[in-house]
Amino acid sequence: MNQLALPPNNNQEETLPQMPFSSHLIELRTRLIRVFGLVLLLFFCMLPFANTLYEWLSKPLRAQLPPNASMIATDITATFMAPLKLNFFVAMVIAIPFVLHQVWQYIAPALYSKEKRIATPLLASSIFLFYIGVAFAYFVTLPAILTFFIHAAPESVAPMTDINSYLSFCLKLFLVFGITFEIPVAVLLLILAGLMTVDSLVAKRRYIIVGCFFIAMFITPPDAISMTMLAIPMWLLFEVGL
Repeated sequence: MNQLALPPNNNQEETLPQMPFSSHLIELRTRLIRVFGLVLLLFFCMLPFANTLYEWLSKPLRAQLPPNASMIATDITATFMAPLKLNFFVAMVIAIPFVLHQVWQYIAPALYSKEKRIATPLLASSIFLFYIGVAFAYFVTLPAILTFFIHAAPESVAPMTDINSYLSFCLKLFLVFGITFEIPVAVLLLILAGLMTVDSLVAKRRYIIVGCFFIAMFITPPDAISMTMLAIPMWLLFEVGL
């Protein structure tokens, strides 16, 4: 008597391939080398344009300075190192999609099919939101902050910003807004992981709004404009995540 072929059980738990620990280390090393190699390649490719990149970064500040004021370098190496630091930062930002792709390729074998379907749009959204956050910081927040501080200076004081200080200020601002714009993804992950529910987050909305302003107060320059321009997007992005 022939045995009847049973239909596949869709509820059966999916099995994942097992790899020895040494293989994981080799795979991780390979992907780190690829990431580091791409960042170095981008860095050296953009090296001839390092000064141009800094000119582009300093344009919002130079537009606000009085006619008799200019940027200065208080360190003899600053005129060389500041553009290099910016060049390396830009190389890393450009390489973010490749970095996340390598991370995805490393962890994908350990994920189930359902998790892979969720992770792909989340990774794409993370990249897009980070770039939107950096663009918002440069085109909207930075000019507003610089306008406030330049015009708030006493008439007897000529503002002359050090190029290293300005670079550090801008990079911090870009990273803060880039990470902040990941809030919708973070909210979605909390809900998908079962750590929070939509109803519980809605019930805590008033506390979350206060928390947005509290966090913005500590990670932005000490003025109401930059704090508000970070806190309000944080709150709106939280609503988008819901």
